[in-house]
Amino acid sequence: MRFMPAAIPGVVIIEPDVHRDPRGFFLETYHAEKYRAAGIDGPFVQDNHSRSARGTLRGLHLQLKHPQGKLVRVIEGEIFDVAVDVRRGSPTFGRWVGVTLSAENFRQCYLPPGFAHGFAVVSAIAQVEYKCTDLYDPKDELGLAWNDPSLAIEWPLGEPFLSARDTGHPLLADVMERLPVFVPRTDS
Repeated sequence: MRFMPAAIPGVVIIEPDVHRDPRGFFLETYHAEKYRAAGIDGPFVQDNHSRSARGTLRGLHLQLKHPQGKLVRVIEGEIFDVAVDVRRGSPTFGRWVGVTLSAENFRQCYLPPGFAHGFAVVSAIAQVEYKCTDLYDPKDELGLAWNDPSLAIEWPLGEPFLSARDTGHPLLADVMERLPVFVPRTDS
């Protein structure tokens, strides 16, 4: 298993060891000790599963008082997964990182609490599973405009298929005072 830091500290791309033979394949999708050694502490308290059609864009979502770290993987199809650093005061505030996750490459992406998350479906269908470090609370959620020009995310699709909720999210600049504050890590 390989843990590769992304361009934004705290975001990690995971490439598991996939054991293939004529019967199919086997892999570990999570191992608490290995992930903890790579800086992904958890604990994970909720698992989510979505199925979406080509052109769907979900996001950008985050929770404020109960921020969620997320460990994302795809079990069918392919997505372009995006993590946006929205922690006020962070050296990488407003920057984003995107990674292709698919059922073929078995990659996972971990984004820590304090990041907005979204993904675009680039295959006919995609099923996405992700673990969360805190429970979902609809009263605590904040969404950001997927096409905010200040973020300039390079989505791999033109006009996405959005939920009614995702069409009305504000720009980053309009919610600055509500965003989480960056707290530097102090490793002892």
